[in-house]
Amino acid sequence: MTPSHDERIVRLEELTAHQAETIEELSEQVARQWGLIERLRRQIEDMTDRFETLEDTTRMQTPTQKPPHW
Repeated sequence: MTPSHDERIVRLEELTAHQAETIEELSEQVARQWGLIERLRRQIEDMTDRFETLEDTTRMQTPTQKPPHW
């Protein structure tokens, strides 16, 4: 027996509703992940700036001299 048109339409509507729910869930996950990526990017930039500052400070403080045994 083949399903009637009404049954097919109901199945398609159910499928569409499930797909819409799945798309919404995925969209929320992508938004959360994007927020995390942005936060981590800012942290890396901050850490890079701090490291470069520390490196510059250390470089300026440490004179380059030959050790006494040379």
